[in-house]
Amino acid sequence: MDALLAIVQKINLYLSDYILIILLIGAGLYFSIRTKFVQVRCFGEGWRRVFGNFSLKGGKHGGGMSSFQALATAIAAQVGTGNIVGACGAILIGGPGAIFWMWIIAFFGMATIYAEAVLAQETRVVQADGTVQGGPVYYIKTAFKGGFGKFLAGFFAVAIILALGFMGAMVQSNSIGEACHTAFGIPTWVVGLIIAMLAAVIFIGGVQRLASVTEKLVPIMAFLYIIGGLIVLIARIKYIPETFGMIFKYAFVPNAIIGGGIGYALKTAISQGVKRGLFSNEAGMGSTPHAHAMAQVEKPHDQGVVAMIGVFIDTFIVLTMTALVVISTLYAGDGILASGAADGVAKTNMAQLAFSVVFGEKLGSAFVAICLLFFAFSTIISWNLFGRINVNYLFGKKANLAYSIIAIVFIFLGSCLSNDLVWELTDMFNQLMVLPNVIAIVPLAGLVVAASRSSKDHTLK
Repeated sequence: MDALLAIVQKINLYLSDYILIILLIGAGLYFSIRTKFVQVRCFGEGWRRVFGNFSLKGGKHGGGMSSFQALATAIAAQVGTGNIVGACGAILIGGPGAIFWMWIIAFFGMATIYAEAVLAQETRVVQADGTVQGGPVYYIKTAFKGGFGKFLAGFFAVAIILALGFMGAMVQSNSIGEACHTAFGIPTWVVGLIIAMLAAVIFIGGVQRLASVTEKLVPIMAFLYIIGGLIVLIARIKYIPETFGMIFKYAFVPNAIIGGGIGYALKTAISQGVKRGLFSNEAGMGSTPHAHAMAQVEKPHDQGVVAMIGVFIDTFIVLTMTALVVISTLYAGDGILASGAADGVAKTNMAQLAFSVVFGEKLGSAFVAICLLFFAFSTIISWNLFGRINVNYLFGKKANLAYSIIAIVFIFLGSCLSNDLVWELTDMFNQLMVLPNVIAIVPLAGLVVAASRSSKDHTLK
């Protein structure tokens, strides 16, 4: 396992430090300019569409979902361990300034995910039984005809099945197990077994049961976490100016807190922001378009602006809450990390230590464990859907049962394996997904631009 970890870390080093930075920021800039900054121009429209479709009992929508159910499913996938454990890891390795680079990635990522959602709507397929199938494999083959398109689509399908359906599920159950063990002393394998059984019930229920669960679970879990975070921030309010100051200062001079030369430290801060930002909001990764393709909307633009709000909620609200809590308690003032790394602090227990500063050790650990349970479990069931859509593309519906059984086994295994190896494998396959996805959406920019212009018509009405 040590040898495998070393190989995977080497691959991730090149992907996250060089290729991903160019692709994600490049794609975000490109679509921001081509759509005249749709993430700013149509930001208000996106919120109006979210609240206009808000419901905790969305009901059935043929073979698809309501716009809000699709958003809830997408946010369920986005808001997971990346918002707690991932954000903590980025801060611990790249310093508080890594959060600044997460914000940059998210801002431009809002334009990228708009493009993904629009293209997922434009290229989706309605099956004979009424079910809706859509996602990157469909717009990849639209962008590239013939053998090359089939190869890229197949590469993406395999990568997402491994990244989300299998490896990603391991990360989520691993984080749940670690948090519950820290908070309640429950063996991680017991937690993994319980999560696997609960997931099996939802997997068997199909898309409609998943949509019904996520539209109820997502608003509740986000509200619970934000309220807890606000309590901590109010208690540490005198450190808030220092907290924001550290984020901006260490975004450009991170060596002052993580050590090393300025060049190495800055590269570490940026790469951590990019890598963990991708894992958190998934813009450019090609995962959430599967949910947005299922939304029953009047025109693709309508779901595109809703998709942007998903990235905003994930990064600028939920992830930022984690960052502010961690930095204001562990780094600002007399925090235990004020002068750099400290023994006993890891990305898996960092959030629990932060909340414990205000809540006390037992309550702080329990609060984070419960929130992480909600976040990570909702991500497991959404990611399983995205993987299943690609299993159907490659092998047909006959493979669904085998896929679900393997996924359930991986959920259990994740609670028992090395944390570092699980995270590195997931990062590798997440990053490999980006390659064919971004390569495909750029040639289809004309469709995205045409859809973004429809917002003017909507505004006039």
